[in-house]
Amino acid sequence: MQWRRHFTGLAFGVVFVVSYLTNKFVLSVLKFTYPTLFQGWQTFIGAVLLLLSGKLGWVEMSRITRSAALSWLPGSLLFVGNIYAGSRALSSIDIPFFFTLQNSSQVVSYIITKVVHRERGQWLKSISLFFMLLSAINLPFYDPQFDYSGYLWAVGHLFCVGAYKVFQVHHKPSNLSDLEQQCINYLFSVLLLALAAHPTGDLMGALEFPSLQSYTFHCGCCASALLGFLLLLATAKLKSGFSLEHFRVWIFMSKVTAMCLSPFIFYMDINTPALICVVVSHVAEALLVYAERE
Repeated sequence: MQWRRHFTGLAFGVVFVVSYLTNKFVLSVLKFTYPTLFQGWQTFIGAVLLLLSGKLGWVEMSRITRSAALSWLPGSLLFVGNIYAGSRALSSIDIPFFFTLQNSSQVVSYIITKVVHRERGQWLKSISLFFMLLSAINLPFYDPQFDYSGYLWAVGHLFCVGAYKVFQVHHKPSNLSDLEQQCINYLFSVLLLALAAHPTGDLMGALEFPSLQSYTFHCGCCASALLGFLLLLATAKLKSGFSLEHFRVWIFMSKVTAMCLSPFIFYMDINTPALICVVVSHVAEALLVYAERE
């Protein structure tokens, strides 16, 4: 039984790392920076595979009622903001810097929880969040490849991620499982991103994309969509088989692995102050995992 739990965690870690590296490859190396199409494709494939898996009985999914779907729409809107802004940010920011900024979503969740839900905080958690925020604030000043628009999208991404986490915890519809919530997210994303493809200029821009007929591009897009779906299943499996503390530990280890591998795959220009920001942020994240172990 124990080896199965470790295998589940290891499988999650592998899918997580490969998924981020693949997305970074398509966005940065191939320069397919059309998020309405890229994320629309990923969510479309995710929705099809998830509905098919539910139909075949591979995953447990009940019929989603209209009222449940409507009540979850604010979460779906935050999800679209998360993946759209995240795609924009990842296309121009290196993975270690992206994760350092993304860690600040914990600060957003903490502030919303304190202000709206008036929950009490721990001093150890407050310290770790302070260093996460401090690292994220200082990082743009030391990033040798600083891109203003990339960091602006990263701010939008972390706000959506932080707000989504709070909404998911405190909304908690009793009639929707995590997979059913994600199914609504996928379907809403496909619809919204399809409508936005032409007004944003992504549709016309993609038609002139130099690598549109490239075998590498097609493989990268197919792999990213499939990996996104597998990551969803691995996450659901990990959540159901592990405590929240162990789940967070596996996420942390997966992020560190992706950051360590990224310099060997992608060109990175990094200096000592920027590296210190990355290290401090993730040491603070480890401290946060420890602080929330209860």
